[in-house]
Amino acid sequence: MDLNTKKCKPCEGGISPLSPEEVAGLVNQIAEGWNVLENRKIIKDFSFVNFLHTMDFVNKVAAIAEEEGHHPDMLVSYGKLKIELWTHSIGGLSENDFILAAKIDRL
Repeated sequence: MDLNTKKCKPCEGGISPLSPEEVAGLVNQIAEGWNVLENRKIIKDFSFVNFLHTMDFVNKVAAIAEEEGHHPDMLVSYGKLKIELWTHSIGGLSENDFILAAKIDRL
């Protein structure tokens, strides 16, 4: 099933983070530019022409994150945005991170 059509599932812990093999399979389903960090996070850097365009994108990401109930870490600077996705409650990656990444990429 396409990650864009899936919904994030609530995760309060109690499950294991994805294995390196599972991460490799899911990272191939999202757009280029996402980097896997220590099999624990996925990170992507975005560039924009100015601060207002950056903030417009941040607000769109925030709306998707709120709808999905899964919230990324975002570092905002002039014309730049870094997004880090990981499932805090399990200390690593879950399918939710890849679902949200796919939806962010649609923006």
